[in-house]
Amino acid sequence: MGHNCGMVMARHWYSSAPVVDGLPLLGEPGFWAAHLVDPCEGVSPEAFGVDAADAGAMLERLHDKSAWPVFEVPLEGGFSIVLHYNSGEEYTSTDCFLVRPGSSDAVLASTDQDRIGPGLCWPELAAILHAPDGAAGVTDSYARLLLLLPVLGDTGTPAEAVNVVAGALIAQGAPEGCAPLAQRLLGGHPMWGAQPWSFDREERSWLCDGEHSPRTVPLGDHLPRQQRAELEASLAGAEPDA
Repeated sequence: MGHNCGMVMARHWYSSAPVVDGLPLLGEPGFWAAHLVDPCEGVSPEAFGVDAADAGAMLERLHDKSAWPVFEVPLEGGFSIVLHYNSGEEYTSTDCFLVRPGSSDAVLASTDQDRIGPGLCWPELAAILHAPDGAAGVTDSYARLLLLLPVLGDTGTPAEAVNVVAGALIAQGAPEGCAPLAQRLLGGHPMWGAQPWSFDREERSWLCDGEHSPRTVPLGDHLPRQQRAELEASLAGAEPDA
């Protein structure tokens, strides 16, 4: 049975919200320390190679009630993963959707009071690190990885993933020797943590065993066959070897 995603702000509601393109924020000091603050509770911003004041200022920008940043991670086949900051009157949450023009959006994760996640396993995230040629949005592979890390939660993440994440952190300004930080980030968002995943060969979809995950049912389960095939192709490389 799928997770009840009723509390999440549906993407069409964002059309009347004060949404702004978050892409320019990616190169600003303190962005990654602010974006990853929840999975890294208690970790000093200096671990990211930034000043605490810069991280605090960026956190204020991400939580600005008059300007809600949105980030689009383009995938193959016209699909994209869209991450919205939602700064309501009481608190800020992030909603993450799998989007394709002309079809319904799928909620991957949300940090609202309903807590929905994890929404990606490591093979899927690793498969989408490189953007399609000519795509617009978040195209840098390190930025794509770090932006979507909070959506990840996978007990089967391989040991080499620590080096991959550490390399991304270093490329964004973190000091050498940040493997412990990378390991911490791979542990999953505190709202849902790391969960077991398995690949259903009949459904050709990864399934998550986490009670808060929307991925307990096959991705694209309600799409027409052609659209579902396109969706599978957008995550090409995520299917395990036979």
